[in-house]
Amino acid sequence: MAGVTLVAWVHLIVTASKMQPAGGASMDDMVALRAWGPADFGLVFLMWAVMMVGMMVPTAAPMVLIYASVVRKAARQDSILAPTAAFVSGYVLIWCAFSLAVTLLQWRLNRAALLAPMMVLSNINLGAGLLIIAGLYQMTPLKEACLRHCRSPAHFIAEHWRPGTGGAVRMGFEHGIFCLGCCWLLMLLLFVGGVMNVLWIAVITAFVLFEKLGARGAGGGRLAGVAMIAVGVLVLLRSGGGS
Repeated sequence: MAGVTLVAWVHLIVTASKMQPAGGASMDDMVALRAWGPADFGLVFLMWAVMMVGMMVPTAAPMVLIYASVVRKAARQDSILAPTAAFVSGYVLIWCAFSLAVTLLQWRLNRAALLAPMMVLSNINLGAGLLIIAGLYQMTPLKEACLRHCRSPAHFIAEHWRPGTGGAVRMGFEHGIFCLGCCWLLMLLLFVGGVMNVLWIAVITAFVLFEKLGARGAGGGRLAGVAMIAVGVLVLLRSGGGS
């Protein structure tokens, strides 16, 4: 998991460095300043998929480690269970599906001329509105329920256990659905700070880690929601309704 995460982050950093305006063609030239072709769509999907792996695989570590410990215990008792990789693949699959959806969203934003070259929303009111919606979602029962599953890995494993490789993949997929329920709007905030802004990616990743693993993660998430709403409202007031 550490190796996969490291490779994903190295890829993100290298890709982000290639997007800098200095010298030669950049990804901006390829996907943000003209109509997309199939290769462009594939490139953006790959970018999102790698980003989601780099951001979300570390947050699933407690769940994966518990599953791995169950597999090792079963092996000592001469019982063979599906490998941990099957569980992780199911988890990654849901984030690949999200990557496809958000690639389609980016394509639509690009066609509507709502993205600046660095893949950030060019309409300040739209960005502020997204912040407010994300902040409100932080305090919804759905967010709380999904986060509770993510913060209780042993309970999840006991409640959702399924045998066989297909069962392990399904368990990882189901955990990914709860994780997606926690974080999908936080991921969309990448359009506010810049999709390939490495610092912004790191900030969101750190927040998700805290929310899932921190002792006060649930309460901190609600406080962060209040802060998002406040910042969004302040931006709208200062913009005076302009774009």
